[in-house]
Amino acid sequence: MNILHIDCSPRPESHSRQLSAAIVEKILEVAPAASITRRDLGAAPLPHAAADYATTLSSPATLAAPLKGALDLAEALIQEVEAADVIVIGTPMHNLTVPSVLKAWIDQILRAGRTFKSTPAGKVGMLRDRPVFIGIASGGVFTGERANQPDFLRPYLSVVLSSAGLKTLQFLPVQATAFVVGDQATLAREKALAAIDLAVMAKISVATVNGGCRR
Repeated sequence: MNILHIDCSPRPESHSRQLSAAIVEKILEVAPAASITRRDLGAAPLPHAAADYATTLSSPATLAAPLKGALDLAEALIQEVEAADVIVIGTPMHNLTVPSVLKAWIDQILRAGRTFKSTPAGKVGMLRDRPVFIGIASGGVFTGERANQPDFLRPYLSVVLSSAGLKTLQFLPVQATAFVVGDQATLAREKALAAIDLAVMAKISVATVNGGCRR
């Protein structure tokens, strides 16, 4: 079993990093032999889509005969997703939505003819579904009774990831991080972890016993 662990915060000790690490630890409790593939988008940001990549994707003809090297990075990132049985993403909320480093990753893995196909009814994912845990750290409050700001992060990720076939998503937010310190941060993280879907964790545990999550 393989866990793809992605972090997006530029800060080495951020709330989202601590949350994603705690999620991975929780998964390792039910799948202790799992391997971990790391992709640190905060420490090593991906380049935004370059001209050769955009040109290759611009028409069926160029996609059939892509410019040399144009799809190499995208293919490597897609293969990381394909090799994963579980994906863990730790991300801050930047200006009500995903940070640009996460958007750059999405722009590379969401590719027509490779991870989704276009149909009259819309995009249909081509990747195998698997659990995706998304730990979110927000300076403000975007969900619950005290919500005071919009949330474009969860709706956006729900649509784009499901477009590739990743539909088993669970969002685990730690909110109001601009106002929490010390033990408050630990309690907020524990509260987020307590919301992990036990049914999904049970499936991970069973799949591990049976030799992995792949179907």
